[in-house]
Amino acid sequence: MKKEKLNIKAGVATYKDAGVDIDAGDALVDKIKPLAKATDRKGTMGGIGGFGALFDVKKAGFKDPVLVSSTDGVGTKLKIAQELNKHDTIGIDLVAMCVNDLIVQGAEPLFFLDYFATGKLAVGTAAKVVKGIADGCKLAGCALVGGETAEMPGMYATGEYDLAGFSVGAAERTKLLPKKGIKSGDVLIGLESSGVHSNGFSLVRHIMSLKKLDYKSPAPFAKGKSLGEVLLTPTKIYVKSCLAAIKKFPDGVKALAHITGGGVENIPRILSEKLAVQIDAKAWPKLPVFQWLQQAGNIPESDMRRTFNNGIGMVLVVSGDSVKGVKALLEKQGETVHVLGKIIPRKKDAVVFIND
Repeated sequence: MKKEKLNIKAGVATYKDAGVDIDAGDALVDKIKPLAKATDRKGTMGGIGGFGALFDVKKAGFKDPVLVSSTDGVGTKLKIAQELNKHDTIGIDLVAMCVNDLIVQGAEPLFFLDYFATGKLAVGTAAKVVKGIADGCKLAGCALVGGETAEMPGMYATGEYDLAGFSVGAAERTKLLPKKGIKSGDVLIGLESSGVHSNGFSLVRHIMSLKKLDYKSPAPFAKGKSLGEVLLTPTKIYVKSCLAAIKKFPDGVKALAHITGGGVENIPRILSEKLAVQIDAKAWPKLPVFQWLQQAGNIPESDMRRTFNNGIGMVLVVSGDSVKGVKALLEKQGETVHVLGKIIPRKKDAVVFIND
């Protein structure tokens, strides 16, 4: 929080009168300093509170690194967190959406920064959000090195806030993904998602409105949980498992695709125009939350595939002779793994479904 004050003597106006509470900002910094400190890793220099954050890439163990950066938000999933007054996991989503994009290029996440904007700063709420961000950083193995808290009266309604995340990672120059040599016959391995993750929530909220459902209503597909609880399940962070696979099978793992908005149709983004993906539509179970959303909203299958992850959050392109070993390693790392299909020569469509 920037410490500038407005003091017009004639009217005795203060910055606090204008709606910006510097003391609240200072109180928040005091609360989050230990949270950030707990995420320190090799390469971290200093702590939060400076004008800029420093990081020593050499101390992180890299010899000829290429830096990879990513920025993202959480979208309208925030509206559900705010409506339920549940703010402790949305920060994990924020980190996940950034670091999962870094690992796709073979990069190890090094550090993370956040931007938290609100109309009137509620220190307790903001601290819960930042704790979630710190938790996400621990899961990804990156340091929370700083951020910005912006209090902007008139920009947001009471209780509303917005989030943005920024992450930087590094990969050795010779180990960047995707690799050259992806070819027909290479295999697609999918890692199961934890739920809706952080995409498609405008459609989710539309369905809830159409059905006149409350987020506190019991989830008909998850005993003992409300719809809101299921929908707020944090986005899965795939960094550590995928880094392990890349390290152990440097020639076998050729590419990764983060399945976000666009669904599995994201995969061709990592392929040449001569190649396509063939996916067995019955290779993995559609998670109950997606079955319910499709039925409740009468959503065509084509829209489901273009909007949601449908149960697969990350896809690896693996050489045929490495499939068994990569699959076993990922399962040992705690992932639920499905062989989805393979790479084929492109004729017309970039994504071809079989057993549809």
